[in-house]
Amino acid sequence: MGSALALLGGPRSVVTPVTDLFSWPIISPEAEAAALDVLRRGAMSNTDVTLEFEKEYAAWQGTRYALAHSSGTAAIEAALFGCGVRKGDEVIAPSLTYWASALPAFNLKASVVFAEVQPQTLCLDPADLEHRITRRTKAIVVVHYCGYPADMDPIMAIARRHGIKVVEDVSHAHGGLYHGRKLGTIGAVAAMSLMSGKALAIGEGGMLATDDREIYEYALAWGHYERYDATVQTPVLKGFAGLPLGGHKYRMHQVSSAVGRVQLREYDARNAEILRAMNRFWDLLAGVPGIRAHRPARGSGSEMGGWYAAHGLYQPEELGGLSLTRFCEAVRAEGVACSPGCNRPLHLHPLLNTCDVYGDGRPTRLAHRRRDLRQGPGSLPVTELMNRRVYNIPWFKHDRPTIIAEHAAALRKVAANYRELLAGDPGDAEDMGGWHFFPQR
Repeated sequence: MGSALALLGGPRSVVTPVTDLFSWPIISPEAEAAALDVLRRGAMSNTDVTLEFEKEYAAWQGTRYALAHSSGTAAIEAALFGCGVRKGDEVIAPSLTYWASALPAFNLKASVVFAEVQPQTLCLDPADLEHRITRRTKAIVVVHYCGYPADMDPIMAIARRHGIKVVEDVSHAHGGLYHGRKLGTIGAVAAMSLMSGKALAIGEGGMLATDDREIYEYALAWGHYERYDATVQTPVLKGFAGLPLGGHKYRMHQVSSAVGRVQLREYDARNAEILRAMNRFWDLLAGVPGIRAHRPARGSGSEMGGWYAAHGLYQPEELGGLSLTRFCEAVRAEGVACSPGCNRPLHLHPLLNTCDVYGDGRPTRLAHRRRDLRQGPGSLPVTELMNRRVYNIPWFKHDRPTIIAEHAAALRKVAANYRELLAGDPGDAEDMGGWHFFPQR
């Protein structure tokens, strides 16, 4: 490999064809056959396959109950409802997340208060949590962002002190571990997306998982009318069986359920290979200035789940102040998919500040609260900085040492030659990232 940067006329670092290295999801013949069986039986809107999927998912997840949903968004909404979130209540969530982690609160006439994230984990910062709790706080949504396990022990301790339920959003981290415990089994309830781009990909759908019978039954009553019947045990729900309390139909399409059963059986092996590949990549970059791995420390008992939306952490002060924009431009020229930013902070979007969604005569975020909950620029400085400190990296689906080494060499090469990039550095824009994103490659 030549030492000159490809952006400045040198040879590319990545020369090996990637073939199927980034292809996702992997759909086996068994998964195809399961989908065709549902289609040929005309059973798309039935629940027989879904019920089996739920049993298998609960066993895999390690919870008493699992309830399949049409999307992860629906599962989060049902989880919040199950936790007792109602009109005028507050939900605490990170602002650095996909919108579905927080916005379902609006459908429950509740509002959202955003908390900071830790710059090393990109997950909810326990140190910025407790002072945001009020008597109206009913739930904390903890997002295991980009596959990284959030620091659950101090978060759970704070929640227990205040009698608040914790919802784990595991959409980015299926199968991940926190100090040896599977993500999604630590809070009161978990919700996760299973859409086709996720690590555990079934097509479209979501899952709610919990050990709490009451939360499960409230979620069932909220959007599963055909299964909301006299067998429910929660007294207040018994008299309303047959119709969904929320007026929603949130059941999972059975083609997704059928594919999901197969994907679940195959997931642990695929996840293990992804982890080997991603850890190989970061091991090759250990100690490179300006570059930090977004992963838990080895030997901590915590482990990435699926490594969805893989990112790296950037330290510009170690590379002469080189902007993340210029760094990523040079890495792309070496043949590596790399772009600056992640999710833009939700607290700065107009929907959270000025939009009157339901015609209440005032912004929906404030419609049922007397105090002004809005958080303007500068209110969450760590969160607001992250789009200039975080970048997308390739999400390797197979552990292929040669080509992974080429990708790592590209980043190492750019870091080693950063001085050559300073002269043409355009700097970083204020609005990098997007309100939603999908992993590159």
